[in-house]
Amino acid sequence: MSASQDTKARGNCPGTGSDDAGKVSACQGCPNQSLCASGAAKAPDPAIQEIKEKMASVKHKILVLSGKGGVGKSTFSAHLAHGIASDDTKQVALLDVDMCGPSIPRIMGVEGEQVHQSGSGWSPVYVEENLGVMSVGFLLSSLDDAVIWRGPKKNGLIKQFLRDVDWGEVDYLIVDTPPGTSDEHLSIVQYLSATQVDGAVIITTPQEVSLQDVRKEINFCRKVKLPIIGVVENMSGFVCPKCQHESQIFPPTTGGAIKMCQDLSIPFLGNVPLDPRIAKSCDEGKSFLTEIPGSSASIAYKEIIQRIQEHCAARSSDGEKTA
Repeated sequence: MSASQDTKARGNCPGTGSDDAGKVSACQGCPNQSLCASGAAKAPDPAIQEIKEKMASVKHKILVLSGKGGVGKSTFSAHLAHGIASDDTKQVALLDVDMCGPSIPRIMGVEGEQVHQSGSGWSPVYVEENLGVMSVGFLLSSLDDAVIWRGPKKNGLIKQFLRDVDWGEVDYLIVDTPPGTSDEHLSIVQYLSATQVDGAVIITTPQEVSLQDVRKEINFCRKVKLPIIGVVENMSGFVCPKCQHESQIFPPTTGGAIKMCQDLSIPFLGNVPLDPRIAKSCDEGKSFLTEIPGSSASIAYKEIIQRIQEHCAARSSDGEKTA
């Protein structure tokens, strides 16, 4: 990421490439102030080139973002991975960089597993032969441990995940990020800047209090030049299994995600209805798509996943034409 992009994303931060880096009032209290003031931060991080070489074996890279917590971002990330991996010819990797809320191990049914290190780096934990997972959750001594880290330590682990995990040949790398637009997001975009990221899938729920934060997320993507694959509206209506009456648990008072996407000229990928069985499957570490394949939510997931894959295929085709 360029200095100007970094400045815009951080607000008053002058950016690491500025002559004012580490020297102005906005830098007070920043853990990197001394580094920036010394001028060392102006040099490109060597890890960016190392990560580019590591990611050469990864065809498609997708970031899953959300403006707020609790909108089903990790659930969607997990089912996106399950859905693509249902094709045995595809090798899928799921990277969890939600440092403070690493729920992916539980959702994927690999909670309590340990990461092993070999000469080629950290080995991911495999859910299936063609579906590997990496998460800070595997590195904690207890499931109840809190990750109480400042930004630099979080960024260091993200760098290590991207550079040192032995993913092998991968068709899709899906990155589950924390809610919001914080250090982790800046780090993942910066470290992947030399690679071709297919884009971001942004998860929301229908109500305005969620959409308000999603607009900030969209603005973040545009500022750091991260392509937006599209928006998914999660928990979109609930159909009673007995009477079939549809209720809006989270009313779309301002038109929901569809209207927001129309207003902002970004793709709308689809709605996923609220289904209590999704939460049950996640708690049990099972794929909802496999457990209840004929449900409305499963069908919606599959249609959205198909659109995401079509986007990635189109970007690959465009890249080949450019090359």
